[in-house]
Amino acid sequence: MNWASLQGLLSGVNKYSTALGRIWLSVVFLFRVLVYVVAAEEVWDDEQKDFVCNTRQPGCPNVCYDEFFPVSHVRLWALQLILVTCPSLLVVMHVAYRQERERKHRLKHGPGAPSLYNNPSKKRGGLWWTYLLSLIFKAAVDSGFLYIFHRLYQDYDMPRVVACSEAPCPHTVDCYISRPTEKKVFTYFMVATAVICILLNLSEVTYLVGKRCLETFHPRRRRPHHRDRLPDTCPPYALSQGEPPQDGNSVLMKAGSASMDAGGFP
Repeated sequence: MNWASLQGLLSGVNKYSTALGRIWLSVVFLFRVLVYVVAAEEVWDDEQKDFVCNTRQPGCPNVCYDEFFPVSHVRLWALQLILVTCPSLLVVMHVAYRQERERKHRLKHGPGAPSLYNNPSKKRGGLWWTYLLSLIFKAAVDSGFLYIFHRLYQDYDMPRVVACSEAPCPHTVDCYISRPTEKKVFTYFMVATAVICILLNLSEVTYLVGKRCLETFHPRRRRPHHRDRLPDTCPPYALSQGEPPQDGNSVLMKAGSASMDAGGFP
């Protein structure tokens, strides 16, 4: 499988992600995809070849291997990584759809026509829901695969010896797994990184929902600008007590001083 092409497709997700989303993408590629490609596939390369049972009965090692390893770890991890990373592509596709719609709108109504979107990549409207649902889906996929691993391999364990009594084995035989400690370490590592990704996804969901609630119930109020406007209660001589104002307010100070001279103030 060409993981480099998948990385190239998802590299554009950084432009449309929050800070937590960028951390999630870094964890996925550095600690999951890279570890899977470089190390995990090599560790499980000899899993069936070096699965040895203390019997020469034909078919017994194959049946016992299928009993204790119904689905290979590396194939489950490959499927998990594909399902986890694909929802991020939906966000990129949604932004591309908005940009194409904006381009067709400009071609139809001219370059001076009002824009359909202030910023096509800003998470508002349907794009906000697409981004939010992608986070929930990624967390659900990781959680589901952790449960599958737990059910197939009790407590994510990798025993050194397993006892098998399946037919056509003549009796209960002992079968030996190659490099069980190394495989256990990699299994725990992949489980830990999946848990970290779930926490990052849930944290980002909380951030997005909390930010939207704040914007809805506590909208920002724009402060009025009074740089060039004096309050009605300000006496004309108040300006002359401090330093001379700058810009357009200096005209008001001169007008105030002229009125003081005309009115006979001391």
